[in-house]
Amino acid sequence: MTESHYADVVTGHNFGEFSALSTDLTADAHARAELRRYAEALLASLTADATCPASTPPPEFTDVPGYWLAPAVEALRLITSGEDALEPLGRAAQLDDRRTALFLCLALAACGQGDRIHASWLGIAFGELSLDRQVTHGQRALWLAAARGAYGPAGKIFVLRRLDAVAVPSRCDPDHWLSALTPHEPSMVVPPSLVDFPELAELPELAQPVEAAAQLTRLLGRCTEITTAKAAAKEAPDVPEGTAAAARVKDEQSAVLRQLIGSGGAETPTSSLTQHLLTDLRPGSTPALAALALHVAAPIVRSAAEDLAKATQVSPPDSVTLPLLGHRVMLRPEGPDPESLAAAEERITMEGVPDRGRPWLAFALLTLGVVALVAAFVTPVPLLPAVLAPALGGAGAHQLWHRHRRERADAEYVTTQLSELRELADGAVWALHEYAREAEKRAQGATSDLAELNRLLRRGPRAG
Repeated sequence: MTESHYADVVTGHNFGEFSALSTDLTADAHARAELRRYAEALLASLTADATCPASTPPPEFTDVPGYWLAPAVEALRLITSGEDALEPLGRAAQLDDRRTALFLCLALAACGQGDRIHASWLGIAFGELSLDRQVTHGQRALWLAAARGAYGPAGKIFVLRRLDAVAVPSRCDPDHWLSALTPHEPSMVVPPSLVDFPELAELPELAQPVEAAAQLTRLLGRCTEITTAKAAAKEAPDVPEGTAAAARVKDEQSAVLRQLIGSGGAETPTSSLTQHLLTDLRPGSTPALAALALHVAAPIVRSAAEDLAKATQVSPPDSVTLPLLGHRVMLRPEGPDPESLAAAEERITMEGVPDRGRPWLAFALLTLGVVALVAAFVTPVPLLPAVLAPALGGAGAHQLWHRHRRERADAEYVTTQLSELRELADGAVWALHEYAREAEKRAQGATSDLAELNRLLRRGPRAG
């Protein structure tokens, strides 16, 4: 371009060319806006009663050059009407195959016609999952729709295979999966045998088998709940789920469709694959999602359950040391350890009979009483000593009597404490015997729970 030609363009000699371009851009933006409105109306109509608007849309609404949504909307209209949509499908796929496939999969699922999708569309729309990047909103929406059976057995199998291919449990702490399945665990489990001795229930060597059996029972209960709820939903598909989780599923799909159409806002941050699975396992999630997540977590759940069952097989210890009345006594199956019991009794005796020293005050008062009595006989005025002598003697005798009472009370206290110590020690030994009998039943119950849990995990989620 010469300098004069450039000047002509700037001063307006070629203004007509730029004006035409500006008009084309304005017309294109207007057509896209009208197309979005038509697409929204079409989706609303399909979602409400699975029917298309009676009239055919104007060409300018569905024919925006270079824009994938125009032929995709036309293909959706034809598919739901039972007509051949091959031509607009081809044009839409050439412009943007992933968005086209995602739009059609979600739109057909929203209007209850997910069985009309082509098998290849799910693969194109879903893409690949990875632990190193977050799940997209589109992937999550397809995941949710497939889990609820929108695409039939094939759709659910497709998602299961994509999830299995990632091998999620190998990259996550097993405790996270167990905490998601059974989040509300009691702080301490006290077996019936140790109700009268909760201190024994706090000892790790006695508490761990009990807690392992209780957690295995809770784990089995949660897995049974998931599989039972899924089976009930399959038997009564017309009953609405009516949960906040189900509403979130529909909201997620609607949000993705709005973003694809262009009428939604910017995408909000999503979660990682592992976080989605953990959320699906928690109580309150929809049964279909929980069933898929349990299938993915099955290897780690099975391994954790085997560890819990193994923990219940531990034999009770040969001896335990228990604080009784503040003194540590070793307990064995044949009875309390004589040495530790004797040491405890000695400490109770020493602490129960404090060293009060000699009763010097009582001796002094008695001595003064005797002196006053002698003085009453030898002094010319005996009245005062005669009065003081019995008072001083009585005070001294009272001191000795009071001391004797305290010594007798100390002796009775020590006797009571020693008797209580022996009773507690014997009772704790019998409690340990009962704990050992419970341990056998507990181990058998854990074996049964593990077998039932493995049966549920092997059965897995149903494709239908």
